[in-house]
Amino acid sequence: MKIIVVDTPSLEMAFIRVNPDLLSQLPNYIRPLDKDIEQVFDAKTNKAFRNGAAMRWLLQADDGRYIGRIAAFDHAKYKNKGDRQPTGGFGFFDCINDQQAAGMLLSTAQNWLSGRGKQAMDGPINFGERDRWWGLLMEGDYPPLYCMNYNPPYYRLLLENYGCQVFYLQFCWRRSVQGRLDEKFYSRHEEIVRLGGYEARRVRKKELEKYATDFMQVYNQAWASHEGNKEMTKDQAIKLFKTLAPVMDEDIAWLAYYHDEPIAMYINIPDLNQIFRHFNGRFGLWEKLQFLYYRWRGECSTMVGIIFGIVPAFQGKGIDRFLVVEAAKIIQPMGRYQDSELQWQGDFNPKMLNISRELGFAESRKLAVFRYLFDRSQPFERHPVL
Repeated sequence: MKIIVVDTPSLEMAFIRVNPDLLSQLPNYIRPLDKDIEQVFDAKTNKAFRNGAAMRWLLQADDGRYIGRIAAFDHAKYKNKGDRQPTGGFGFFDCINDQQAAGMLLSTAQNWLSGRGKQAMDGPINFGERDRWWGLLMEGDYPPLYCMNYNPPYYRLLLENYGCQVFYLQFCWRRSVQGRLDEKFYSRHEEIVRLGGYEARRVRKKELEKYATDFMQVYNQAWASHEGNKEMTKDQAIKLFKTLAPVMDEDIAWLAYYHDEPIAMYINIPDLNQIFRHFNGRFGLWEKLQFLYYRWRGECSTMVGIIFGIVPAFQGKGIDRFLVVEAAKIIQPMGRYQDSELQWQGDFNPKMLNISRELGFAESRKLAVFRYLFDRSQPFERHPVL
């Protein structure tokens, strides 16, 4: 076996193909779109390259087959609460069920990061935002959501046998869209309506900049102080909404207001993987036409909550239940969606986990980010609770 640096277009395609070559026989596997992987490593499209670097490698068997892959990331702004050492990352890890092969890949990433002054590595993570390619699947063998890692159970053993330890767990949540909500939702909704001044509105694409600005206001109060997040500018919010616009369903993207001031958000999008599973990684002109057809046919029966937040001054007042009931009035009669999923929430954020439980969601998947300390004599510490 030998390690090969990915430095040519043909090797870049080989890097992409390792994943389906190794995992396509798994019953719930959905091949990621090639373009989504390519963009991670494209300095022209991935702003993470402004403050960091990435490297990719393939593992080739003696018979010429590619039997593994890994990427390593050095990002100056990557830091977790309580970190005592400079830490890099690894991701896009795929490997046959062979500990020696896994060791060669992980050691290659470790050596590259060590040469860049890092003393630990976390993974599997993304070279970019945390809502994509973040964490190793531990439990919940369902078809992956769009841009979610999916892997067989033995990957966990490969990492643990190398010496990686769980740094934090990531919980995903699921509940049925249809059916009557718990009565406490309706009682709290009625109380808030009686108070007056509260309103829930769907995002309207015709007023995209207005709703993007309102979203920014809620985000900066509710989430910007959390780890890994920073304040969003108006231009960034507008750019985000314009990016989402082609796939956004106005009926499942909501904001709440108090006397016209935005105070909460509940933004969902359709689970695009329910369509992309038909495309085998491609997304050319033909696939784009098919995409429109599948959307029209109602192929997406699951909606994915990409962000939920309430400004601090209104937390604990039942605004979450008010917003869910208002949304349910529109979403349930349509019959378009059967299930709702929430993106991952870290075990270091028990407050957010409790909100998901209060909203009637049940744990559906569990992922994990592992940490490997290069100095094996140093004590390992889990991610601290926020």
